[in-house]
Parts: sequence; structure tokens; C-alpha cells
Amino acid sequence: KRQISDMQPTELVITILISEIAAIPLQDSSKPVVNGIVAIFILVVFEITLSFLSLKSQTLRRAMSGKTAIIIYDGKIDQKVMKQVRMTLPDLMEQLRSKDIFNIEHVAYAILEVNGELNVMLKDKYCPAEKGDVTDTVSQSTLERAVVCDGVLMSDAIKSLGYTNKQITSILNSKGIQAKKVFLMTSDTRGNHTVIVKEDAV
Repeated sequence: KRQISDMQPTELVITILISEIAAIPLQDSSKPVVNGIVAIFILVVFEITLSFLSLKSQTLRRAMSGKTAIIIYDGKIDQKVMKQVRMTLPDLMEQLRSKDIFNIEHVAYAILEVNGELNVMLKDKYCPAEKGDVTDTVSQSTLERAVVCDGVLMSDAIKSLGYTNKQITSILNSKGIQAKKVFLMTSDTRGNHTVIVKEDAV
């Protein structure tokens, strides 16, 4: 299910390899079918092992799948990041138009995900009015990111919010929680933090 909805580069390669290997016995009857089955099994085991290791290693996950890139931060285009991801302005405008955004000045944050999709958050005054907005005093255009995942500090996300690893650790310590016992911690640019502790650490 995960691969169908969001296929990473390594998963795409494995899928193509499996299809190629499966086609060999069908095209050449002299090739034993069992050879193809064994090869496919090895590839599947390799992919499952790689996925498990990437859950535990931030470095491996970044190397295999890449990382998110904040193209627009607080209403300003980060030209350096655009060069790093090799995205041109026409590419950016095209992706914004695909989300019915025709004025780049309306965008508060734009994040390029690892799968190539651009997620956009509009500035407060350009957000569609919803029930309860009149009494809601919290700004909508606030970037929120996961800063701790499964006990691991997400350095890139922490830095993008203007924090340091030491500050995040201090925030957790003030709540009496160790980072290694955190399942998920999210923070935003306004200093709001949400912490979910691991079930086995409760």
C-alpha cells in the first residue's frame, strides 16, 4: 500500500527489476521458473531489510530517499535551495498553478517532498475562510515539522525552524522526557510543541 501511494527511488528500482526478472522465464521457456522466483525473493528480502534499516538510521534514509527542501520560507524564495534541487522558476510556478495558486506572493511556505510533490501553505489573509476562523487567534501560516522521530533528532527539520538540537533536548528535559523515549515531536515557527511518547516508554 505504501509503495503504491508513495514510491521512493529505491522502491521504483526494485519494482522494475522484479518485473524484468519475472518476464525472463515467460519469454524463454528454457529458463527454469524457480530461478526467477529465487531472484525475486532475494530482491524482496533486500527491500524489506533496507526499509527496516532506514527506519533506524537517519543517514541511510537520507542517502536512499533524499530529504525535503523548503523552497519558500516565510514568504521568501530560497534561491540557494532551488539551485540545490535543480528547480527552475518555471518549474516552481507550474507546480503552484497545479494547486490553483497563481500568485507566488500568496505563499507562506512551500516544501518539496522527497517524492517530488510540492506542498504549499498560504499566508493567513489568502487562506479560504473556514468555520471557527473568526474566533481562532492562532496564525494558520505556521510551519510545523517533525523534529524527533522514533527517538532520533531530525537535524534538518530542527535547523529549518530556527532551533538547535540542544534547544529541542532542553524542551524535552523540561517536560521530564528523554529524546530516546519520544515517538514523535513536532514543533513550529511560533514555539508550539507537541510530544507523543513511545507506548513502551509509558
